[in-house]
Amino acid sequence: MADADPKPAVTAAPPARPRTISRERMALLFTVMLVTAAGNTAMQSVMPSIGTALEIDDVWISLAYSWSALLWVVCAPIWAERSDRRGRKAMMAVGLIGFVASMALCGLALWLGLAGVLGGTAALIAFAVARSLYGGFGSAAPPAVQAYVASRTPRAERTQALSLIASSFGLGTVIGPALAPLMVLPFVGLTGPFIIFAAVGLVALVTLRLRLPNDEPQFPARGQTYDAPYAGGATSSHRDEEDDEEEEVEAHKLRWFEPRLRPWVTVGLLGGHAQAMILGITGFLVLDRLGLRATPAEGTGPVGLVLMCGAIATLLAQWGIIPRLDLGPRAATLSGIAIAAGGVAYLGMADNLHAIALAYAVASLGFGLFRPGTTAGTSLAVTRAEQGQASGVTASVAGASFIYAPALGVWLYGQSDWLGFGLIVALCVAVFAYGWASLQPDSKLTRDRN
Repeated sequence: MADADPKPAVTAAPPARPRTISRERMALLFTVMLVTAAGNTAMQSVMPSIGTALEIDDVWISLAYSWSALLWVVCAPIWAERSDRRGRKAMMAVGLIGFVASMALCGLALWLGLAGVLGGTAALIAFAVARSLYGGFGSAAPPAVQAYVASRTPRAERTQALSLIASSFGLGTVIGPALAPLMVLPFVGLTGPFIIFAAVGLVALVTLRLRLPNDEPQFPARGQTYDAPYAGGATSSHRDEEDDEEEEVEAHKLRWFEPRLRPWVTVGLLGGHAQAMILGITGFLVLDRLGLRATPAEGTGPVGLVLMCGAIATLLAQWGIIPRLDLGPRAATLSGIAIAAGGVAYLGMADNLHAIALAYAVASLGFGLFRPGTTAGTSLAVTRAEQGQASGVTASVAGASFIYAPALGVWLYGQSDWLGFGLIVALCVAVFAYGWASLQPDSKLTRDRN
């Protein structure tokens, strides 16, 4: 009996390619980050004018941010870990709720002060308390957004997707100062940006709840911490396609000043303090040099223009110069801090709007090179298994610079223009000298390693 014809082999269908995030959902995630960054920089545009109108010393306006900055440093890593356990969408909602509540209550407190219902000191204290809601709860959104994208994006597309999300912070720092002068409206006056961005944040929150699906990650990912948005851009490092098994390897706890990290943490702290001081001074300098102290409402436009020029210069450094010139961490750090020193020195002499905007843009260009350089250097100084800890160190160092440095810079500037600017330039020179002697060459840092 002849053998029966063999049955044709059944070919298994190739596995379906995992679906990535749709454009609509990516746009929503981009918007979450954009709104918070734009709202915060819009607030920075009007706060010097509000402080002048309330007849409060400049240094106290700067100190009102300190508690929020400290809370951001403490809480951001906690929310990052919580997003891994409780879900990304929930943490995004917590962050937006913190942003909306903070902006609305800050606006209300300052409006009551400007209307004469509260005294200037009481209004500023209420502002600082309301602002702490953002440092405590608003810091939940950035790491959750990053982890949501990473957990739904294949390895080949992950870097591009995460870079797009990170760029929303930078774009927000341009949009915020540009829109702030247009939001100074009748009745609400200088508090208009607070009220409008609170409303925009509320719309983003409702849209998030309705349009973003609940967490069903397709790829493993961990939430990582971001710098506070007032730190000049999102500089948190995201690891690029590391082996999942390596995430389980727990290296010893990284300390700020252990030998591998000490040079990068040192230059990050010193340069970060210089950047924080110049950010604190600039708004008040515009009012002084343009003679707008008597008419603070007219200062929002010039301050916003100067901040916008600085934000564009920062984006130019991070989106154009670094990738185009393929700068390594040491080269970016040292060249950036040298350019920043020149911009700060020029800013100390600038006496008209054009000169101030140009000088601030040059300084921001330098810091836009410096900060990614220190971030990359910190990441490359440790092993793959320690990247999560390195990200936390980077964010904490950046946030720590904004706890007291802005207020110190403003106080020194109030005593003497050259005392404030002289210290900032001295910090930049110290960073360059120490970095030149201590930072590892790029050829060694970028060498393949496990």
